This record gives sequence, C-alpha cells and structure tokens, in this order.
Amino acid sequence: MVGRETRWWDHVAGKLSQAIEPTPTEVMFRADEASRRLGIELVEHDEGTAVLRMTVTPTMVNGHGIAHGGYLFLLADTAFACACNSHGPVTVAAGADIVFVAPAREGDTLVARAEERARFGRSGVYDVTVRRGAEVIAEFRGRSRSVRDTTARETPGTTTKESR
Repeated sequence: MVGRETRWWDHVAGKLSQAIEPTPTEVMFRADEASRRLGIELVEHDEGTAVLRMTVTPTMVNGHGIAHGGYLFLLADTAFACACNSHGPVTVAAGADIVFVAPAREGDTLVARAEERARFGRSGVYDVTVRRGAEVIAEFRGRSRSVRDTTARETPGTTTKESR
C-alpha cells in the first residue's frame, strides 16, 4: 500500500473535529468582551436556557461594602442574552427589570440561571434568578426581540422598517 496508513484514531479524530461546531450561544459569548473581562463564565446552556457564574471582586463593591447593583444586573443580563440567543437569530433586549432581594459581598460566587418563559413572533420573555448558593440575590425579567437584518447598520436615533 502506497501512501499514509490510516489508523482507527485518525478516523475518530477527523469525525470529532468536523462534528464540533460552536452553538449560537457560544459564538455570542466569545464575542462578549465586557462579560468575559469581568470573569463571567458560561457554565451550561441549551435552547432557551443558560447558567452563568461570576465571583464578586473588590472592584465590584460599592461605598456600602456590597456588590454594586449594576454588576448584578450585568450578570443577569448576560445570562438572559445567552438564553435568548440560543435559538440562532441575533436577539437583543427590548427591556428588562430587576429586583434586588439580598446583598452580595466581595468574594461571593453568584450563579445566574436564565429560563425562557415564552416566545412569540420575534419576541420573548425570560426570567433569570441570581443565587449565592441556595439564597436568592436577585430576580430579573427580560424581554427580547430578534433582529431581522443583522447586516444593516442604522444611524443612531433613526428607525427603518426592518428595525421595528
């Protein structure tokens, strides 16, 4: 036989390298510099769900010695983004609300679990619970909207038929 000998593991390695493509959630999260630079980790995800983790660092603590609410919102919003982008089309927040239930402190490891509640047309509703262990720290509700044309760039302050 002339040429390279084929071994069983060459076949398996070739199949594995072809079979593993990043999910829409993984692609979006890899491009999210803000979240990743804060140490937010994508723990798990599936269609309509996502679990993320973040440890509260000294730079995230406000003048009261507790985690700044903006960082808690950012963690919940990132989990929401991962869940609502899991279906494929580029999806953005149409609005969101958060209720702060308990303070988080420096060194706390927080876990945000996002779950899809409803999808209709290009819209969706997602709930995110942020916990420290079993304790609820915050409850977040996000409303999403899928973008029709992801290639068009609009001038700020203007709308087009596609963006409505």
